[in-house]
Amino acid sequence: MNTQSPICVWQVEADLGEGPVWQFNERAVYFVDIMGRHLHRLSVETGERKSWQTPSEPGFVLPLSDNAFICGLRDGLYRFDGEDGTFSKLTSVEADLPGNRLNDGFVDFDGHLWFGSMDDSEKRPTGALYRLDDCGDVTIRDAGYVITNGPATSPDNRTLYHTDTLGKLLYAFNVNELGELSQRRVFAAISGTGYPDGMAVDAEGFVWVALFGGGRIERYAPDGKLVERVCFPCSNITKLAFGGDDLRTAYVTTARKGLSPEEIWQQPLAGGLFSFHTEVPGQAQVRCTRGLKR
Repeated sequence: MNTQSPICVWQVEADLGEGPVWQFNERAVYFVDIMGRHLHRLSVETGERKSWQTPSEPGFVLPLSDNAFICGLRDGLYRFDGEDGTFSKLTSVEADLPGNRLNDGFVDFDGHLWFGSMDDSEKRPTGALYRLDDCGDVTIRDAGYVITNGPATSPDNRTLYHTDTLGKLLYAFNVNELGELSQRRVFAAISGTGYPDGMAVDAEGFVWVALFGGGRIERYAPDGKLVERVCFPCSNITKLAFGGDDLRTAYVTTARKGLSPEEIWQQPLAGGLFSFHTEVPGQAQVRCTRGLKR
């Protein structure tokens, strides 16, 4: 595949940039800085940049049906209103695990929110994969991870992909209409430098995964075969989302976390928001519409 080299569209210097999401109606990209405790918005039409401080570390931000957002903060799910910049708590998650925080999230094609948690010290396997069910309950669908990342689904919504970051493994599951997972298997094992972080699935069902510490994004065929690499001028690549009017522009977050002053000097664009063009489009962002208590 012929992809353009990534360009930095916002040198935001995020400590831990994550979770880009494309908003069609605004022609804008939202993303978070977990350690910097900020939520950012870039208008690709006007170039306007806006930032909000978050109450605690934000793992993800995803759209709701009323132009607000659902945001995973350290201790639970929150509603974020971009008009006034307010956060209101929807539900607590893992109140019994104060050493954990919420991490990556995704909305499937039925409008259900999937998200993970992780041990903030990155040592204990206390992280889990959750789904927000129709009744509003947050239920564990898989567990035993130090760092969860990258939930995403195939175009037919029948395969769910999930990342064991420290294990350097991408898992695939069968998922049924009730959101029940089965037949967990290794989809791909990362070789070489870098740890698998966030991911996205394109319209052909190919899986794109960002590699933290690896300076690249890798693209895998539906059978798990590595078919392409996209290299970046910085090492910590965290997640991508497809955007643009034709969904052929990938927006990519990066991080400065863990870099020494010398490495930051060598990688001045680390922590920036990048973009590159792809021949194959991605899949449209779905709004979270299920399981929200009114």
